[in-house]
Amino acid sequence: MTSRKLVELFGQLRIGNFTPTQQCRYYASLRRCYQVLESPDTRGGTLVSQRCASWYNRLTANEIWKGVVAVTGKAQTKARGKRPAKRIRKDLNKGQFIGDGKLPVSWPGLNSPVLMDNKLQSIQKRELDPFREEKLQEIRERWDKKRRRRVAMEDRGWTSKSWGGRHLGPPDPIPGETFEGFDSCVLHMRRVFNMVGSIGRKRSMSALVVVGNKNGAVGVSLGKAPDVMSALRKAKNRAASNIQYIERYDDHTIFHDIESKFNVTRVRMKKQNKGHGLRCHRVIQEICKLAGIKDIHAKVYGCTNPISVTNATMRGLLSQETHQQIADRKGLHVVEFREECGSLPIVVASPKTSPLREDVDKDEWPKELPLEYQEEKPAAKKNFSRPGVIVH
Repeated sequence: MTSRKLVELFGQLRIGNFTPTQQCRYYASLRRCYQVLESPDTRGGTLVSQRCASWYNRLTANEIWKGVVAVTGKAQTKARGKRPAKRIRKDLNKGQFIGDGKLPVSWPGLNSPVLMDNKLQSIQKRELDPFREEKLQEIRERWDKKRRRRVAMEDRGWTSKSWGGRHLGPPDPIPGETFEGFDSCVLHMRRVFNMVGSIGRKRSMSALVVVGNKNGAVGVSLGKAPDVMSALRKAKNRAASNIQYIERYDDHTIFHDIESKFNVTRVRMKKQNKGHGLRCHRVIQEICKLAGIKDIHAKVYGCTNPISVTNATMRGLLSQETHQQIADRKGLHVVEFREECGSLPIVVASPKTSPLREDVDKDEWPKELPLEYQEEKPAAKKNFSRPGVIVH
């Protein structure tokens, strides 16, 4: 349809102004009006533009989508945590452009430029795309397919699906403190439920996060919120307000062997030389990394729940004594034996607040943990043999 014919068509339309002697017809589309006006049977009549009314064009798009994807009625109030899967709102215009349709028409300003080579473009036909329907069908088939979430190697944590081991960055700054040099790590994430009288079983997320600056300052806290990100942010900021300082020997290990207990969880941590590394539970590893401890050997006995392991580890690290504190409490010199010095001891601390004692304790040194049966027992050698085979 050319622009000249469009002008003639609009000039012949009359909305509501007609006499009873004139013939009045209603059409839903402009294209149908044009076809009728071209025919000789309908000339002389008056055309009134009318829009077909239905609930599709009376309601807004949000109201229509709400009736499709929303969970209403008893399923929302009395579901008891067993609500149906959430349906996702889809973009029905995906893959389509304004001005494009089944008829290949070029509309300047919609699907083609208004000016081309300094010439004003007009409405004209263009070549038909034979693969248009196939492309639209391919795009619509991808609506219900879930995309694989690609996570960087350093952000994957302990596994690719769980939150444990992922780093969240520094806590949110507060007045007077920006937490520069701090980092946070997720130790545990779980889904918890609470029975409420109004809606039944209410779901929320609980997160355990540790915060530290890798120089002795570390804090741990729990956070609970309806969604995952709110729980992580709450736990991270709460841990930043519970920061405590952990003493380290030579900035790489603990001062002495430690045994701590929380409920039925027991953790034994042993001091190690440089280069030993962190050979312990993965929860203890993250706590030690953010505390600045680089060499330690630890073993967990009993319950291995991350919350219990975290509490037992923090209790043990905060209960250790420095060499100077041990010397002041005992009133004796604290010495250390090293391989490079042979049998000659090295004095690492002397009493300052109490007089030096001349007698020596005959009791065993309580800061060195004896080996347990599981640690003393050597690994059993398994000899595999088949019937009829002689093993020498």
